Amino acid sequence: MVDVMWLLIAAVCAMAGMGMLALSLEPHWRQVTATPAPASLGKTTLRVLGGITLVGALIFCLAADHATMAVLVWIMFLAAAAFTVGMLLTWFPAILRPLSSLATQKRPS
Repeated sequence: MVDVMWLLIAAVCAMAGMGMLALSLEPHWRQVTATPAPASLGKTTLRVLGGITLVGALIFCLAADHATMAVLVWIMFLAAAAFTVGMLLTWFPAILRPLSSLATQKRPS
């Protein structure tokens, strides 16, 4: 049962990571938010957080199973997440809007 929890968290991380990587591209950003793309720092933030989240998905897969099976499951999660994010961008782009707040948050000065 604990393994299922780790794999579920890994799947969510893969989805979030692919979503962030997609939003770091200007056409997808405009499609989701209908606003101009964020500054270079916002794009970089999305790319770094997306990469970290995908590595986190690998770590959660490793927590659920032995290394060879975990890497295989992780690659399958990446493929499924990429496909799902592509379909969301096509049919329901507003679902990805909460991820855009990661690039537009105001930093305290």
